[in-house]
Amino acid sequence: MNTMKPHPIHAVLTLLILGMLSPALHAEEAMAHVHYIDGPRADAPIPRPGVALLPGHVALVVIDPQNDFLSPEGVAWGVVGESVTENKTVENIESLFAAAKGASVPVFISPHYYYPHDHQWKFEGALETLMHQIGMFDRPGPLDTEGHTGSGADWLERYKSYINDGATVVASPHKVYGPESNDLALQLRKAGIHQILLAGMSANLCVESHMRDLIESGFEVVVAADATAAAKLPGYDGYEAAFVNYRMIASDVWSTAETVERIAALKPEARKSGGRRRR
Repeated sequence: MNTMKPHPIHAVLTLLILGMLSPALHAEEAMAHVHYIDGPRADAPIPRPGVALLPGHVALVVIDPQNDFLSPEGVAWGVVGESVTENKTVENIESLFAAAKGASVPVFISPHYYYPHDHQWKFEGALETLMHQIGMFDRPGPLDTEGHTGSGADWLERYKSYINDGATVVASPHKVYGPESNDLALQLRKAGIHQILLAGMSANLCVESHMRDLIESGFEVVVAADATAAAKLPGYDGYEAAFVNYRMIASDVWSTAETVERIAALKPEARKSGGRRRR
């Protein structure tokens, strides 16, 4: 029979853990942060570290702002269109572009392109196979832009003024989902960035993979949740799957509206007047 008494510190730790996980103790915070796609749903009773944005060290990173994902004419619209429409993803990404440019926050794009040699791969995952089959993000070659304008691999037209302004950094293309195969992290570090506001497509694939890799690489990452979207198939909701991992892994999860507000607080005139920042 075990007669050992629990050490007092163990009891204290247990109470602290139980307190942290008690929804009742976090009711106020839970009401302030919702699952942005479903409306007023209680937030998970897990820590919310938060990020206090630092001027000069924060950037907006947008993944795959391209026609094949975001245009009704894109090859993936049949599976992502419902989620894009529900979240107002196209409009929300544009709001983030406008806010970042207005506050002189650097913008980085991580695009997705496939060249003919990529179609010679000997094996692929499930949705890699699908993307290759439907010609998603196809270009004739890394140095060949013939037919690119208006193609599925091109930027959504309404984003071009933001991306093609000579200031936005367009990283080399990622090839599967994450940025391990491109130079995004290098470009961010060379620009002195260590805080990232993340948006784009698609939620449970490239956005989540970028989030995971950037966090593993030492960046603080906030996901603007309704500036993403994902495929919806019978029995499979990619956005719902992604949101769970955003909330469990990212430094924080904000709506586009909150992200825009916090970006606006980075303007020099906002800082001088004591622009409001919410934790």
